[in-house]
Amino acid sequence: MVLKQSSFQSHSPFLSPINPNINPMKKTHLVKNNSNHNITIQKIATKTKPSSSNTTTIKLKNKNKSKHPKPISVSQENLQIPQINTTLLTFLNKNPILTQDFYQIDALDLAPRLLGKFLRRDDVVLQITEVEAYRPNDSACHGRFGKTARTAPVFGPGGHVYVYLCYGLHMMLNVVADKDGVGAAVLIRSCAPISGLGTIQQRRGLKTEKPTLLAGPGKVGQALGLSTEWSSHALYTAGGLELLDGPEPEHILVGPRVGIEYASPEHVNALWRFAIAGSSWISAPKKTLRPL
Repeated sequence: MVLKQSSFQSHSPFLSPINPNINPMKKTHLVKNNSNHNITIQKIATKTKPSSSNTTTIKLKNKNKSKHPKPISVSQENLQIPQINTTLLTFLNKNPILTQDFYQIDALDLAPRLLGKFLRRDDVVLQITEVEAYRPNDSACHGRFGKTARTAPVFGPGGHVYVYLCYGLHMMLNVVADKDGVGAAVLIRSCAPISGLGTIQQRRGLKTEKPTLLAGPGKVGQALGLSTEWSSHALYTAGGLELLDGPEPEHILVGPRVGIEYASPEHVNALWRFAIAGSSWISAPKKTLRPL
C-alpha cells in the first residue's frame, strides 16, 4: 500500500491520510440540511501499519452566525456529526506530541522516521512527505565549520528547531537531531496540507491545491509562517510549533540530497534524501529518487 495525502479542507477539523485510490483533488459530495450549515461528507478508507479502518471526513461551513443553532441531522447518511473540539481531542489522542527522546538519535535514522508525522501550528497541520539528513562531519551540513551565532541551534539537543534564511528569501525548517553538542539536523523538504488550507494559501500568496503549494523547503517554512526567531523552539512542548505522531509509510524513496554541489563527492552522492513513495507532494528533482 502507498501512503497518499488527504483532501483539502481549510476549515475542517483534522483529517486522516487518504486511500491511494481516491483522487485528493476530487470534489466531495455536498449534503444540505435544515440548519445554517453545509456538510461536506467524504468516506475515506485508510490503512497504516498499526491498523486499518474506515473513517469519515466531515466539513462544516457556517453560513450565518447564530447563538442557538439548530441541531444538525444527516440521518440519510446515517452519520454522527462530531463537534470540532471533540474531533481535535480525538486527533490529539491518536497523534500525540512526540517526546524529546524521539529525536535524540542519528539524523540518518531520524530522517525516515519523520515521514508521515504532522507539523502543527495554530490551524495549520502539515504532513511531512520529504526530508534530508545532515550529520556531523558532513561537508554539506551547516555545522561543518563549528558553532557560530547562526548555527548554534544545530548543536542543541534533538527535538528543537533550526530555521535559517536561504538566498535571503526562503525560511528553511530543520529538526535538530541527536544529543546536545553533536551538530546534526533533518531538513523538511516537502509536506502535504492536512488542515488550514486557507491560511497556507494566504501565507504563500498562492491560491492552489496543487503540490507546488508545499513541494519545496522554502514553501514549507512560508506556509507555517516561520522566521529565524523560531530557531531553538522545542517541538515537543505544547503551543507554537509542534510535531505530532503520524502513520508510518509503507514504502519510502531514497536519493542524493539537493543543491549541495559544494560538498565532497562522498556526501554529494550519499542517499540521505527520503520521501514517501507514491506521494505527489515531493519536490524536484524526482528522477533521482528510487525505492528503498
